[in-house]
Amino acid sequence: MVKITETLYLTDRKAWRTWLQRNHKKKKEIWLIYYKKRTGHSRIPYDHAVEEALCFGWIDSTVQKLDTERYAQKFTPRKSGSRWSRLNIQRARKMIKENRMTKAGLMLLKEAEKQKVDIPIAKKKYTVPADLKRELAKNKKALKNFDNFAPSYRKLYVLWVLDAKKKETRKKRIRRVVERIARNEKPGML
Repeated sequence: MVKITETLYLTDRKAWRTWLQRNHKKKKEIWLIYYKKRTGHSRIPYDHAVEEALCFGWIDSTVQKLDTERYAQKFTPRKSGSRWSRLNIQRARKMIKENRMTKAGLMLLKEAEKQKVDIPIAKKKYTVPADLKRELAKNKKALKNFDNFAPSYRKLYVLWVLDAKKKETRKKRIRRVVERIARNEKPGML
């Protein structure tokens, strides 16, 4: 389990932007607290949180369950040379058009645009790996749900598993994918 350090609960993008303006150069990480939608608690929408983070050269990463109502997502300064997804490049360009991008974010975006970006997910080829097939076969409900998912949902789950760089990470992702699929959850914030 990842150690959660400093947490922050916000309900809107303005408060998040204010925090980033004050702290993006000083802090090494922050965990944003999200309430699950079913609780009815206000929360900053995920897309808004990521867009604002990109404006200051930060990025989202690990998600950690806190309890039955809340989870936390880690945000950190983006490392120089890190890989950008096509989606985050699009988000950053949107922030430029809206005149929200800061120098810190712009500098990292320019660096990223010189690199190769991820291949669009629709064009990536994939097959369900044997280890994922094996774990799905152990859970009839998960297997049935997986088979009934739209091809794009199956692909997102499979590519997330295949993208793991370490064996341990891959095993954790497979376990998480099977749990989510058994609950008939579409891919979202993995």
